[in-house]
Amino acid sequence: MDTVTEDKEGCYFNRSVKFFYEESGKNISDHWRKRDYVIVTLGMTVCFIVIFSNLLVIGAILKNRRFHFPIYYLLGNLALADLFSGISYLHLMFHTGPWTIKLSKHQWFVRQGLIDTSLTASVLNLLAVAVERHQTIFNMQLHSKMSTRRVFVIMLFIWVVAIIMGLVPTMGWHCLCDLPNCSTMAPMYSRSYLVFWGVLNLLTFSIMVAVYTRIFIYVRHKSKQMSQHTSQMRYKETVVNLMKTVSMILGCFVICWTPGLVVLLLDGLGCEKCKVLRYEKYCLVLAECNSFVNPIIYSFRDKDMRKTFKDILCCVFRRRSSNNNSNSGAHFNTVDHETYKSRTAVPIGRSNGSPLIHDGSEDKPATSNNWD
Repeated sequence: MDTVTEDKEGCYFNRSVKFFYEESGKNISDHWRKRDYVIVTLGMTVCFIVIFSNLLVIGAILKNRRFHFPIYYLLGNLALADLFSGISYLHLMFHTGPWTIKLSKHQWFVRQGLIDTSLTASVLNLLAVAVERHQTIFNMQLHSKMSTRRVFVIMLFIWVVAIIMGLVPTMGWHCLCDLPNCSTMAPMYSRSYLVFWGVLNLLTFSIMVAVYTRIFIYVRHKSKQMSQHTSQMRYKETVVNLMKTVSMILGCFVICWTPGLVVLLLDGLGCEKCKVLRYEKYCLVLAECNSFVNPIIYSFRDKDMRKTFKDILCCVFRRRSSNNNSNSGAHFNTVDHETYKSRTAVPIGRSNGSPLIHDGSEDKPATSNNWD
């Protein structure tokens, strides 16, 4: 239990969570207000959507062998990170508002650490997907030649970094012995840590922008070279489809993350006139929304993925027989896959230029579009 006695001069290890909130100016009401109910209701709704959609993605990747390639393993890891994000945020919803001041400092650090870990893992997975698509398209491949072992090493590395980022404040980068440097949004976090975390995420975002911009420029250049062998309509479709997908990825990331990162940096820089507490929780909900937008962008636009989703839902809600479920998706064998690659290999990885490249039918021409 937290007490009101000091451990040593200048430090407040035994003070309660309420003490740090009062010192930072983030006073929490001891009763539920209308604003608290709105935020918790909105947050829990987002959580359930995030959990459901990402469970669906993970189930589809495990179920269908067509998705047993590096890009889909990374997507599965992204879905796992977003699933963990939904669970972490749901945990936050049950430890927020008037409940916050009843937490011990250990419980408070666990609550914040789960959020930091999950959101960091989600961002790093987005970056990994961007790098993988860059590698395959520039090497003129349908799928990456990375071994399964290497992919899982990358996935493990992502989680190690994310967990470390979540544990850093607990391991010492806090303000328990530096009260004037305490954050307003996270009263036991050091302002310098918030600046570090915000800048790191902005740097990751900048790398993603650079990677997808280079992919877009390369594909547009290759499309112009191919235009002499294809119709103008096909060329236009290639460029437009790529622009749509890249714009959705970058646009949703900017919309969901920029407000929260800006507010975080303003708090870290000590902007007292910015009134960060007014926008804090809404920015966090918006950032969490990116976790259910990801499955829509990366998976729901793929017809094979969508078909597998339908099979899973039918199995759950309609209790189809196991024989009907086994017909939900075709499987690649080695010969089929090599034949498919030889038919569909083009300079840009696929003529429609979308970041995710997959077509479920060998009978379709190489220019067929598997995206809506």
